[in-house]
Amino acid sequence: MSRIGRQPIAIPAGVQVSVEASHVAVSGPLGALEQDFHPDMRILLDDGTLRVERPDDERLHRSLHGLTRTLLANMVDGVTKGYEKRLEIVGVGYRAILRDADLEVAAGYSHPVLFRAPAGIAFEVPQPTRIVVRGIDKQLVGETAAKIRKIRKPEPYKGKGIRYEGEHVRKKAGKAAKGAA
Repeated sequence: MSRIGRQPIAIPAGVQVSVEASHVAVSGPLGALEQDFHPDMRILLDDGTLRVERPDDERLHRSLHGLTRTLLANMVDGVTKGYEKRLEIVGVGYRAILRDADLEVAAGYSHPVLFRAPAGIAFEVPQPTRIVVRGIDKQLVGETAAKIRKIRKPEPYKGKGIRYEGEHVRKKAGKAAKGAA
């Protein structure tokens, strides 16, 4: 049996969960999330805990068991604490500016790139070279951060570009270093 899938999910105070067949709606202090799950997975709500049960030990059901439980736990965490991804911009003249709810990124192109905030996502720019992406949906936060990083990925020679905070970019030796060896 799945080690992750069999763990119950505690529902904190202030969070309402409704389960209708394979559709789950979670609402809390930060917002509300809804998601449809595979119809074979049984989602049980009893006395402040959520549990996921699978019908048998088929390969598909084993893989869905842990996935369903993790997605439910992410929904509960999202409406209580929320999620955030931090990005840093490296490069001379590279910067980010908040325009209303949208993000304007100058990343070495002839014009700044305007990145529109999807519904449920908030940007914060504490410094011109730092971006914080916040939201209650873990998948949407990660996907938005990846799209911002894609504007100018870190390049391997000088390390310029947009990267996740703490991401290590392996640098390559240039032509001059290669010929000297």
